[in-house]
Amino acid sequence: MNDLADPLLTEADAIEDVPLPRERDRLIGHHEAEAELLSAYRSRRMHHAWILAGPKGIGKATLAFRFARFALAHPDPATPAVAEAPDCAIPAGHPDFRKIAAGAHPGLLHLRRPYDPKRKAKDKIKQDLTVDEIRRTVPFFGSTGSEGSWRICIVDAADDMNVNAANALLKVLEEPPKRSLFLVLSHAPGRLLPTIRSRCRMLHMRALSREEVLAGLGDLGVADPADRIAARAADLAQGSLRKAIKLAEGDSIDLADSFAKLTAGLPRLDAATAHDLADQVSRNGADDAWSLFQDLVADHLHTRLGEAGQGSLQRLVRLSEVWEKTSRAAREADAYNLDRKQIVLNTLRDLAETARA
Repeated sequence: MNDLADPLLTEADAIEDVPLPRERDRLIGHHEAEAELLSAYRSRRMHHAWILAGPKGIGKATLAFRFARFALAHPDPATPAVAEAPDCAIPAGHPDFRKIAAGAHPGLLHLRRPYDPKRKAKDKIKQDLTVDEIRRTVPFFGSTGSEGSWRICIVDAADDMNVNAANALLKVLEEPPKRSLFLVLSHAPGRLLPTIRSRCRMLHMRALSREEVLAGLGDLGVADPADRIAARAADLAQGSLRKAIKLAEGDSIDLADSFAKLTAGLPRLDAATAHDLADQVSRNGADDAWSLFQDLVADHLHTRLGEAGQGSLQRLVRLSEVWEKTSRAAREADAYNLDRKQIVLNTLRDLAETARA
């Protein structure tokens, strides 16, 4: 198959057999956030840039595409169709829906980590959202659209931008073109440039409830909400539908349970169990397990950081250092095809060390 025809290879964060956010016609949860966007649009004083902030995998991109479709289908917020709309849904057969689902709408620019066929790593998606991606806004906003139409840019996600890309985005936000809207997705908005945050209206989106995660698994056809695997995935997903989808696949639940059992015993680290876990994560073809392991480590450290925030500053600093170290090691392993097993073992030892602090 031609790589360009396979979204699993060319689309950042794509999941096999799961519709991309731009293809989804339903929004799970987030009715308050959707209502806030719709109310702002109806007011005819829509801020030109919004940060959709919340944990990864909760539906920020789905909401961004849903609102973009609505605004492009109803470019005049003063019309009765906008005033009477109960939400931002438009029919799946609508021309704007079909064009956006195909990634071919002239009024929408979706910026994310780009596909790079020259990368030596198996994953051909670049690690950063690059300045060249952000510079695509120049011809996009410079082109002539139909009278009264919007130009909408979705930045997905701003957390992936490198320094040059962040500065380039800031420049565009400082001088927004007419009839432009920016929907900037962020998993951790506190890490964005303060100057970017100051030019955007913040829209906080909460983690999904367990019931919403189960409904999402059923809606996407990933798992029967009544199934034990679906229930366990929802329990472990921490409100992230994306994480629940990954957990419901293959041996992911077993891996998550093994990790939970191992970390529950810290600072004591059982060597045999650690090696078994490292083998499971690093074997050939275990890219999903490798990705899940990184998520589990991040969740573990996030929880420990929350606990440390109530206590020792020294422990807080150490946990932050380990977070940065493990994140960097995972990125380097992907970029340079390093030994994943050794990185897993080193990470587990670091987690054990932080438990002693």
